[in-house]
Amino acid sequence: MTMAEQFDLVVIGGGPGGYAAAFYGASAGLSVALVEKDVIGGTCLNRGCIPAKAFLETAAVNRHVRHARDFGIAASVSTIDFAVAQKRKQTIVGNLVKGLTGLTKSKKVTYLQGTGALGANRAVKVTMTDGSSRDLQSRFVVLATGSTPRTIPGFEPNGAVMTSDEVLMLDRIPSRIAVIGGGAIGCEFASTFADLGAKVTILEGLPKILPGLDVDVANVVVKSFQKKGIDIRTGVTVNGHQPQSSGSTIVTFGAGETIEVDAVVVSVGRKPHIAGLGLSGTAVRISERGFIEVDGWCRTTEEGVYAVGDVINTPQLAHVAYAEAIVAVKHMLGETVYPVMYDRVPWAIYCQPEVAWAGPSEDEAKAKGVDVVVAKHQFRSNSRAMILGETDGLVKVIAKKNPDGSAGQVIGVHMVGPWVTEQLSGGYLAVNWEATVDEIAEFLQPHPSLSELFGETVLSLTGRSINA
Repeated sequence: MTMAEQFDLVVIGGGPGGYAAAFYGASAGLSVALVEKDVIGGTCLNRGCIPAKAFLETAAVNRHVRHARDFGIAASVSTIDFAVAQKRKQTIVGNLVKGLTGLTKSKKVTYLQGTGALGANRAVKVTMTDGSSRDLQSRFVVLATGSTPRTIPGFEPNGAVMTSDEVLMLDRIPSRIAVIGGGAIGCEFASTFADLGAKVTILEGLPKILPGLDVDVANVVVKSFQKKGIDIRTGVTVNGHQPQSSGSTIVTFGAGETIEVDAVVVSVGRKPHIAGLGLSGTAVRISERGFIEVDGWCRTTEEGVYAVGDVINTPQLAHVAYAEAIVAVKHMLGETVYPVMYDRVPWAIYCQPEVAWAGPSEDEAKAKGVDVVVAKHQFRSNSRAMILGETDGLVKVIAKKNPDGSAGQVIGVHMVGPWVTEQLSGGYLAVNWEATVDEIAEFLQPHPSLSELFGETVLSLTGRSINA
């Protein structure tokens, strides 16, 4: 009988949550094995965050060229070779994959390409991609197998119909696109292809796109999308589609309405991926929605087994998976650690204009019975935004109201506009450190800068201001 290879920690899944757990655990002195059936980096790096943002940057360059004359640059009309953009995206992804692969070596993590199945007593059987198998035994196991795109009956991927997986492999720009789903991912795709010249229609079942966003922020995105020519249809049910001999397809929605498009992008969320994970002989529990159940420290109901990332029912964000990985490793090491505060994590949507926030929206705060004071200021009054030629957007700060009516602790910061995903850190720190308006008003913001608007907005909540 072959003896199982012994490790302190075995991680199944090599996406952000998985490789974060493996690398953080290795840096803490644990012997670690990382099992990944496809390519290290997971969905985020290979079929999600990074490729999507690479295409968004291509769209931004095209947008800048179109407006070059506004800056005194006589540029010719842009010609888009999307195959080049695809190659550039793949180069970026490839370099990042090489970097992560190199870290497995420098951190002395045993990297196994195959499918890991968890059995009783933290035994993991790995079916390698070459057909061989390896048996591992570990003190601790982290399950981090991620998620896959949800689909709609009748809209399974078939060429004209795509999920985020397929659309990120395009080497051409479809002329007419229907995006089913007006959430964060759907809006990023809609923004990308509209800025690349496609005619885009968003079909959303709920009353508005970007549900859950602060209403003032969402309204800016809607108006900006409309200026791009994006047709937003909300409160509609998608019923089916009929492929045409030309390669296009006719989508039926609402009360018998139709639209002919060259591509359909289904963006209705993601579901946890647990296929092939085994779990036979373990006490790991799976919820009705298919998520692995965990407590605040990411512990499953099986001793010594943790789960992080999209496979558990928490915000499906790479940086949340990183945080969960750190919580899990610290907990298994017996260190003092606190659960992730999911109500305060930073959120970012990379459409144009960008959206970023931390903490509850104004409506959410009021629904919880919190008496609030709110200030909001537009980027159209910000000098750096004017210089960039991107003045759509605002900063909104939500603070608790003190007994005397003044603004106290900052509980929410919501931004929409140019590069707000890079500006949120100050607002995120304010929310998470439970800082007050008076404390943050002491911070100096460089001038001229986009981040000045956050400082101006907070300063106005003190009852005094300069430019706002």
